[in-house]
Amino acid sequence: MDDLRNKYLGQIRDASDEDALEQVRLAAVGKKGEVALQMRELGRMTPEERQEAGPRLNALKDEINSAIAARKAGLEDAALDERLRSEWLDVTLPARARRQGTIHPVSQVTEEVTAIFADMGFAVAEGPQIETDWYVFDALNIPGHHPARAEMDTFYMAESAGTDEAGNPFVMRTHTSPVQIRSMEKTGAPTRMICPGRVYRADYDQTHTPMFHQVEGMAIDRDISMANLKWCLEEFCRAFFDVDGIELRFRASHFPFTEPSAEVDIRCSWEGGTLKLGEGDDWLEILGSGMMHPKVLQAGGIDPEEWQGFAFGMGIDRIAMLKYGIPDLRAFFDSDLRWLKHYGFGALRAPTRHAG
Repeated sequence: MDDLRNKYLGQIRDASDEDALEQVRLAAVGKKGEVALQMRELGRMTPEERQEAGPRLNALKDEINSAIAARKAGLEDAALDERLRSEWLDVTLPARARRQGTIHPVSQVTEEVTAIFADMGFAVAEGPQIETDWYVFDALNIPGHHPARAEMDTFYMAESAGTDEAGNPFVMRTHTSPVQIRSMEKTGAPTRMICPGRVYRADYDQTHTPMFHQVEGMAIDRDISMANLKWCLEEFCRAFFDVDGIELRFRASHFPFTEPSAEVDIRCSWEGGTLKLGEGDDWLEILGSGMMHPKVLQAGGIDPEEWQGFAFGMGIDRIAMLKYGIPDLRAFFDSDLRWLKHYGFGALRAPTRHAG
């Protein structure tokens, strides 16, 4: 056994790589290795011989296995050291020529919309993207049986997320209108505000994505009317699309949170496959609007007998597609550098509505 011990410990010490070490292991303690063959001989020994040889063979096997494990760890450390010496990288060197980034079309259009409405005296408000269904639906006069509240359209949080103090479950907001309720609760009336931000719906195709961007606005005062709403939206469209002869059409519609309600179309032409606004005989829907429902005002803590207001909402991604000729809404969120380079805006070349 001493000869076996010295033989294999020497081979283990001299093994130059893991393949050679594996060959030594098989020859020593593998199923057909010398130590294994010696252990088979135990059955032919007398009890006294077996009592002496058995522990020595087990000890020899354990010693060889320990030596193999230690040598394997040493070989792995040596291989790692060699890789670190040969594969080093100077992180202080630039990986590529420095390039200037671009402003995403959604960010650019959000900036344009905010600037235009700021000129009209609208403040900007923000709110949580994870809301209770009371703010998203109930406070906006959307009844429990409304299709928008179904799980096929709305992302509900898991039951483990819990509920608010009133037992209302949490959802990913489907529009930014909850910010209007929170704004009314905070500031009361009179008020003028817009609320741009991300919203979430279970939908995905060329003109819909599960996450997109909306901007909604409202104005509340004692003598607000549909005439004020019409003027406000016309001025916005003229400024945003940079078309003086813009023409809007208000079509009667129904939204739970406004009464009366109107969908707004813009006159356009598709002649030659090119969209031109302010001319032609076609109409393109761009937003929804209306006078705020009394129940919505009440939910925000405002007396509808004393105050009234209008509200509107539009998709930021949609109006960006119209203004800058982007054909597919899904491309906004693909993170394709080629797309961003083509449609993005240089920081010093981006159009702006801000003076100076």
